[in-house]
This record gives sequence, structure tokens and C-alpha cells, in this order.
Amino acid sequence: MLFKPFTNKLNPLGRQLLIELIDCDPKLIDDVVYVEQSMEKAAEKAGATIINSTFHYFSPFGVSGVVVIQESHLAIHTWPEYGFAALDIFTCGNTIDPWAAYHLLKSSFSAQEGKAEEIQRGNPAFLKELIQKEAYSGAMKARPHQPIARSRDVWFTARNRDMAFSLKHLGEKLLDIQSPFQRIEVYPTATFGNMLTLDGRIMCTEKDERAYHEMLVHVPMLTHTGAPRRALVIGGGDGGTVRELLRHPSVEGIVLVEIDEQVIEASKKYLPTLGGALAHPKVTIKISDGFTFIQNLPNDSFDLVLVDAPCANEVEKPLFSEKFYQEVFRVLQPEGILVTQSESPYFNETVFKLIPGYLNNIFGKSKVYCYLIQMPTYPGGTWSFTYASKGNAHPLQEFREQKAESFSQNQKLKYYNAAIHKAAFALPNFVISLLDA
Repeated sequence: MLFKPFTNKLNPLGRQLLIELIDCDPKLIDDVVYVEQSMEKAAEKAGATIINSTFHYFSPFGVSGVVVIQESHLAIHTWPEYGFAALDIFTCGNTIDPWAAYHLLKSSFSAQEGKAEEIQRGNPAFLKELIQKEAYSGAMKARPHQPIARSRDVWFTARNRDMAFSLKHLGEKLLDIQSPFQRIEVYPTATFGNMLTLDGRIMCTEKDERAYHEMLVHVPMLTHTGAPRRALVIGGGDGGTVRELLRHPSVEGIVLVEIDEQVIEASKKYLPTLGGALAHPKVTIKISDGFTFIQNLPNDSFDLVLVDAPCANEVEKPLFSEKFYQEVFRVLQPEGILVTQSESPYFNETVFKLIPGYLNNIFGKSKVYCYLIQMPTYPGGTWSFTYASKGNAHPLQEFREQKAESFSQNQKLKYYNAAIHKAAFALPNFVISLLDA
């Protein structure tokens, strides 16, 4: 805001509108890009000069943001679950019309009701003596006008009541759809490439997904006592798990079971380095819930079962039950291996402890092993997998380091190597305590 000495001794220094918009369209006020664009249009409608905009999308609901204008600011926070938005529009001087911004925003968010109160800030009645003395303005020297470059920051923020993680994205969503099962969004982020989220939870980004998918697949594939030919993937509609399985020449067939076909289509289009593998002739895609599908399989059907599904998703909850793992045990070959993602030992202790407990009962405690990876975009940055062997496979005993290292180099893997394989099973004391509890 440019400084100007007091010249108008009758008008307030600023005008402020405190606004409540009621019964808004929830989808509109939960769309960070739409909210940002609406706020900028409102600023322009009011006659303001925009300097910067910064907006955050909060998972699972809500947008916060501010448009900084040369004449002050417009700020907003939304509660889509209540159809409610609260705004603060502050303008300096009398050249800007904040009411024009109010009417545009009320219409943009399809609000059925709006309440606004204007407050005069810096009222001359209170500043009369100072204005007459020019106590401050006389001491200030006007500086020459310097144009300010306009900028914008739009953020995706995943949060719960205890923590938050934010990624700056490029201001436009590539995809935002509601499937029969979940909300599917794809964001182009500034540092992690395209990012897939389901119901506001980060599933994968182009930059760090290799850590997850390489460790999910190559640990069991390179410790199997034979040459695994058939693999079953439960979940994994982004295609990353399938891509890594296809690196192994012994694999003759992969069955991918994904409940939401639109996740597959989104990945093929917007995450081609993952989704491109789904078109491979060795891959058979079944659109079904994994629990029902596996119940109908014959015994000893697969050498490897990989569970790549988010347990926070209501649709996938049956995949994290003892009954499901009993079915997995049944369909595994005698030397088969199960690996399932098992959440964060820091922030989801319940699931982290529950899964090994089920598998201990089914496979035997001496056949179940936990290992950890580093995932920057997952809560806490540390993620776990649980490995269970039906036969004699062991993740460390007789581990063929040279073979694993050659495979890693030949395939130009980003995360997995022989040293990382071994180190992943070295668990911190608090994790050991959780597993022993």
C-alpha cells in the first residue's frame, strides 16, 4: 500500500466488511482454485490492484486464503461441510468499493443468504487531534511509487487435529471428480510433480512414489524361494505396483483388483509413468472389491499377494480384517508371500499393531516381519510394510545381496538397493515395543 499523507480530514482511513455467507454450494467453497479465482475477481470488481494471493486447501474440507491488494486485503475461510464462508474485506481510502466484492462473492458461491457489516477504521472522530497536528504524517517522507510484481501461492494441505502437511501446487487442478466411492483429485505440484489424492488423502506423487512401490514389490520378489510367476495386487489402481512387478522376467501374469475404475483412468491420463503399466498384456484388471474377489479364488492361486490399499478409506476397511488375511493365506502357493502396507507407526499405531497381530495368528509369529521406508508426502515421513511368508521365505536370511544389487542397477531403480533392503528391517526401539505390545 502506498503511503499518502493525510489530506482528507472527513473520511475514515479504511473501510472493513465483515461477511458471513450462508448455505453456499459446498463443492464451490471446497475448491481452492475456484475460491482463489472468485476472490481475485471480487478484488478486481471492487477496483483494487492485486499484489499477491495465497490459498490453502485443507483435507478433508475447507479453504483459507488471502488476496493482498495495494489497498489492503480480502480474506476468507470456508466450512464446506456447513455450506458456510466467513470473509473480511478491508480497503484503504475511498477509491475501492468493498460492497461490489461482496455481491460478486455471494453470487459466485451460490450463497442463499449473506450478512455483511461495514466498520469504519481510523475514523477521524478518534484521530481528530492527530490529524490536526499531523503528528505522524509530517514526520513521514513520501517515497516514489514502485510497481509491485503480482504473485500467487496456492496450497494443498493435508491435516488432522494434530498436524498438517502442505504442498504448493500450480493453481489449477488437473482432475476433480466424485466417483461412486470417493473424491478423486489430481494436482500439479511445484516440487513433487502430479499428485493423486483420494478423499483429500495423498496417495502418490510423481517424485516420491518410487520409494513406496519399489519397496512393496522388490523385497518379496527378491526373497521368494522360487521364481514367482503369478501375482495378485489388491488396490494399486495408480499402476505403480504393477510397473515394478513387470521388471521381473519370471512374472507371467498379474491380476490387479481395483474397486474404483476411475482411479485407473485418472492414473493412465495424469500419471502415465505409473498408469502406463496397466495396459501391459501380462496384466488383467478386475473392477471389484478385493475382499469379495479373493473369496472366490481357488486355493494356491498366487505366488505373491500385494495389498496396496489405503486403510483410511471406508471402502477398503474389509481389507484390513483377520478374515481377509485368512483368505490371502488360502490363495497363496505353499511358498507364497504376502506384503501389505501397514500405515505409519507414528500416527496410526492402531492399524500398525493390528495387521501384524492378525498375521501372527494366521502365518505364525516367526513368519511375519515389519520393514520401514521414507515417504516425504506421507504423514510423518515414515511408512511401514508387513511381510508374511507361508513357506520358508525370509526377508534377510540367505538374502542374495549381489543379485539384488545387480537388479537395482540394471533396472535403474530410484530407491531400492541391497543395503536399503537390509536396513529397512532395522527397527527403532519404539517400533519394536509397539509390535511386542
